[in-house]
Amino acid sequence: MVTPPPPVDLTGWGQVDHSARRATNRTTLRGASGAAVDVELVRCAAGRLREAYPVSEHDVEVRVGAASAGGVEPAALTALLGDLVQAVLASDPECRRVVLAIPEGDLEVLAAAEDAGFRYVVDVDLPDEAVSLAVAEPAWVTAIDMDLDHVPT
Repeated sequence: MVTPPPPVDLTGWGQVDHSARRATNRTTLRGASGAAVDVELVRCAAGRLREAYPVSEHDVEVRVGAASAGGVEPAALTALLGDLVQAVLASDPECRRVVLAIPEGDLEVLAAAEDAGFRYVVDVDLPDEAVSLAVAEPAWVTAIDMDLDHVPT
């Protein structure tokens, strides 16, 4: 059974509402500007990305949307995504990837995500849309053993 991602501590973001069910945590946050932002953290193994790539049990998809019309400003999105990555990785030390599915071709959101530490990986077709996957990974996942002449035992 897939468990929901643990609650995250987002210092600097006022939490307006929070709920958890099955493999999802939903939170509405209020930033310094006063704008409300909906954040959903979903275990990839139980969410819409479960067949999009070889998921790990602890991978978390981040979904961000404005609670009101108008979207999230790029600078605010970058700040929020950066804070979310740090909070998710701190709350779940076994998390290998924090994944952001961006509508394919949305270069503004991709740039904001890259500024927050994500890197573009691949475009995938989901049943309802085509998305670009960007990931943020902890250092222990991306570390390279430079001793290429030694086979680990």
